Parts: sequence; structure tokens; C-alpha cells
Amino acid sequence: MEFENSDRLKMNTYLITGANRGIGLEYCRQLKERGDNVIAVCRTASDELKDLDVSIETSVDITSATDVSRLIKRLYGKTLDVLINNAAIVERISLESLDVDSLRRQFEVNAIAPLRLTRALLPNIRSGGKIIMMTSRMGSIEDNTSGGSYGYRMSKVALSMAGKSLSLDLKPRNIAVAILHPGLVKTRMTNFNASGITTEQSVKGLIARIDELNLDSSGTFWHSNGEVLPW
Repeated sequence: MEFENSDRLKMNTYLITGANRGIGLEYCRQLKERGDNVIAVCRTASDELKDLDVSIETSVDITSATDVSRLIKRLYGKTLDVLINNAAIVERISLESLDVDSLRRQFEVNAIAPLRLTRALLPNIRSGGKIIMMTSRMGSIEDNTSGGSYGYRMSKVALSMAGKSLSLDLKPRNIAVAILHPGLVKTRMTNFNASGITTEQSVKGLIARIDELNLDSSGTFWHSNGEVLPW
């Protein structure tokens, strides 16, 4: 499949949630370094994020309708080229330790909140813009060979489905949607898994996938390395 990459002829504005650490922070760093405008959204800004000299929107809990409403008001009149729904949580739940409250919490953060924020920000996203759903290979039903992790797996399946539906609903508006897996990355969320790749490696691949994204590839489930993943 061939992709267009004309967007790199101009500076773009990216809004990134969960921007204070890990993959979100690295997104901010790499996009800032290449000259793009970055709006970093988080609950509390880390020192590392403050050092990047990007626009930071703090005190935003994406599960809070009030916080989202305040963010929308602060962003009034700003045009976004790319929205990256990166904020997420993982709470490891086995069948034996099944915790319904944890299931609900992970659904709220990982699936419902990104969809609600996307809907709220649609007036800001230009025609030709892009929406990124940061999901996980753990949300692949076909690829699930180990079981467990009920809340995280189920919520990421839901997020991927939301991304697929958005790709169809927003095509008439000329907005493309990518459903992206970062790979196994050495972050706090993975307990800095020794088998993982660095955030630098992961985000370099993720940005390449975003740059390549167009309406023809919209709604596809991609690994950061360019592999198309099974649903």
C-alpha cells in the first residue's frame, strides 16, 4: 500500500493525552524536536515534560466531564491536526482475583474517556486531520494465547472497536483514524520489561505510522513497526 506524506511540508499541531511520562512524554519530545506544535494534556506535569517547552494543559482527568469541558473551553479557536489518545491505565486482574470495580475503571479510562474526548474535540480537528487510538496487541482476540489481564484486554478491544467505528463515521469529514500498538516498551506500565524496546524506538515507529496514515489506511490496526495486527 502506498501512502501520502504531504503533511510533513508544514508544521502540524498535535494534542497528546497522558503526556507526562512514558510513551506520551516521548511523543512530545520527538514531535517538538522535529518542529511540530505540541499540546500536552495530563493531570500533573512532570519535570521532564516542563523541560520540553511545549504547551501544557494540566489538571485534566480525561474521565471527568468537568475537566474535559474546561479543556475544550481553553482550546477554543485552536485547530488540531492530530489527536493522540494515549492516556491509559493497566490493572492486572486474573480470573481468581476478578475485581469488577477495576474492570469498570479500566473501561472508563481506556475506552470510554478517549471516545468522549474525541467527540468533544471534533470541532477543533481540521479536514484532513488524524485521530490516533493508542491500543494494545493485548486487545487482539486472535492473538490472545495467554489469557488473564481481563480489564486491560477487554478495555483495549473496546477502544479498537471505537477507533474502527470512528474511521467510518469520520471519513466523510476527511479525518483518518489509526489504531496503534506501541510494541512491548520499557515503561512503568510494563514494569520496565527487560524484553521491551525503548520509548524512543517505539515512538519513532508510531510517528512514522501517523505520517503515513490517510483515508485509504484509516481504521487499520498497526504495530509501531508497520505490521498489520489481527483483530
